[in-house]
Amino acid sequence: MVKRTLSFSRPCSLSLKNCQMVIKMKDDPDFIRTVPIEDIGFVLLENQQINITMPLLNALADNNAAVVVCTDKMMPNAMFLNLDSNSVQGERYRDQINASEPLKKNLWKQTVEAKIRNQAALLDKLDKDGSQLKPYWQNVKSGDADNREGVAAKIYWDALFGDDFMRYRTGASPNEMLNYGYTVLRAAVARSLMGSGLFPAFGIYHRNRYNAFPLADDIMEPYRPFVDEIVFDLYANGETELKKDVKAEILKLLYVDTVFDKVTRPLDLGLSVTTSSLAKCFSGEQKKIMYPLLV
Repeated sequence: MVKRTLSFSRPCSLSLKNCQMVIKMKDDPDFIRTVPIEDIGFVLLENQQINITMPLLNALADNNAAVVVCTDKMMPNAMFLNLDSNSVQGERYRDQINASEPLKKNLWKQTVEAKIRNQAALLDKLDKDGSQLKPYWQNVKSGDADNREGVAAKIYWDALFGDDFMRYRTGASPNEMLNYGYTVLRAAVARSLMGSGLFPAFGIYHRNRYNAFPLADDIMEPYRPFVDEIVFDLYANGETELKKDVKAEILKLLYVDTVFDKVTRPLDLGLSVTTSSLAKCFSGEQKKIMYPLLV
């Protein structure tokens, strides 16, 4: 079942009653809504005047829902996840810790190939020349030793937004929209990793000591073009600021179709296909991560 994404940008009180999230708006005393906890997959708390109870947080954690807290500028800042979300979690952690360097290099090779392939697919979908990226995703070495990912990224961004565009977190529009989309994606990936019994702190490539979710940063890479497509459409239609309606469009990311070899799933469920296959790679049950192809 596709889980619901709830975003709160107005002052409100969130509590738990009878296994339901109870929503009360502070600026509208007559507004009361309830949502079954089991239907919720992602909660985004944007307003600084939101009150949320501990019983509700625990109920959301028990159902493996990701809760994201935003700054006073309404940008995602922190995430709340369940620490015990899979029955074989300890075994999966040991598999991750014991993963050999050749295995991790091979997994990263597959990830880079899938990312560049999806970048090429998006360019083709937008009537831009995706074929220029084909030599890059077809010739990735173990561990991406010659940085095909970085070289392909320069070609990709120039083709997508023009030669003047620079991809920086603090750069000009549409960077802010991309940042927002990637943060939402990262949270969804971390939630899916936990649901598959994997620990997001054990990365296969990203290893920054200050990064709590390097594995999420690894696995989200082939999914980034799904964010890019939404942002491209918004930007092409004149949107340059991260307004409420723009955020709402970006949050639809979790429901876009992701196509695998034999099935099509909404992205939020597609992530589970990927993370469960990754767990099997760590355990030695299979050698290939299941990543979707953007179509």
